[in-house]
Amino acid sequence: MPNEASTGLTELPTARPTGCPFDPPAELGPIREERPLTRLTYPDGHEGWLVTGYEQARAVFADRRFSSRYELAHYPFPGMEGVTEVPTAPPGDLTGIDDPEHARYRKLLTARFTVRRMRLLTEHVEQITAEYLDAMERQGPEVDLVQAFAYPIPAVMICELLGVPFADRERFQSSAAAVTDVGSSPEAQMAAYGELMEYVGGLVPAKRAAPTDDILSELTTSDLTDEELAGLATFLLGAGLDTTANMIALGTFALLRNPAQAAALRADPGIAEGAVEELLRYLSITHTGVRAALEDVELDGQVIRAGESVTISMQAANRDPGKFADPDTLDVTRKATGHVTFGHGVHQCLGQQLARVEMRVAFPALFTRFPTLRLAVPPEEIPLRPDIQNIYGVHRLPVTWDRG
Repeated sequence: MPNEASTGLTELPTARPTGCPFDPPAELGPIREERPLTRLTYPDGHEGWLVTGYEQARAVFADRRFSSRYELAHYPFPGMEGVTEVPTAPPGDLTGIDDPEHARYRKLLTARFTVRRMRLLTEHVEQITAEYLDAMERQGPEVDLVQAFAYPIPAVMICELLGVPFADRERFQSSAAAVTDVGSSPEAQMAAYGELMEYVGGLVPAKRAAPTDDILSELTTSDLTDEELAGLATFLLGAGLDTTANMIALGTFALLRNPAQAAALRADPGIAEGAVEELLRYLSITHTGVRAALEDVELDGQVIRAGESVTISMQAANRDPGKFADPDTLDVTRKATGHVTFGHGVHQCLGQQLARVEMRVAFPALFTRFPTLRLAVPPEEIPLRPDIQNIYGVHRLPVTWDRG
């Protein structure tokens, strides 16, 4: 099979269309239609591939001949020009490891994140959501939805699941927020990560000594070391906090910019389950993944050579008209199951069911409580996270409403 090394992209498209913060970079659509698997030159000079088609994306995610290990991959984002060596994943980071190590960790966690177990949390999520809506009402009518609503709900839930004592939650959440604050310097982010690891490192032996009703305590009965337990806890924090917070905030922004869709959700909160899947597909906040070929793999008529990196554009795959009709339109009544926002295959997001429960509660509750909810500033003034960040979203979302 031929290798199209002579043609392809010299860089990954990252700039979103002006005035269209929810749409992928405009170049990705034509690339997908012409050649859903195409050559891509990475910032460090590596010759790899870009996947933009839905079927091709699922195929790469599902094929264990493609590795998820960080140190084997090249990364396509601007600013990676001088990066010649990527460190291995720390203990407990499921995203950057392969089987059998990945399977060992995941087996311990899977039973604790089942659909049934997460849905049993619905009533508790409803209670937490109502408390923050009450606080918004007292504080408002103008608030930053990120700080008042989108961030606290998943933060409280992940604290409870990990068994973070109530007295420590403010410190824990503050450090977690600083780690993912793209407005901070790399030094400040690393300092915050160090503080977080120091805290979690102390929490693990405390759970061994006096277990409580939480996931971390349950895991202390396994064969995991303290370092592995601390790493898993930090991984779960990253997987369950920043992503869901940005989905709630950016999803609210999208619904406010599509008032007919917000009205449909408000009129029938029962469509929340499908609406969440559509928002996940439409926004694709975790927009880009990278894998490295462990051996030669034939895909879509091309041979991906061992050692070549493959960048998967989930945002392009989720807008593939071959899978989703009229894909550039937000339609909360659409059957959007099958999207690749959570990935696919063995590395599919472990916490996806928790995220779904939180969003299925949050969106209808927010729009029902505040039927006149609207942006407090012009939409072009909403500060967006940089496209080169792996998780897309907003820094702030000022909203207001009419007092009843």
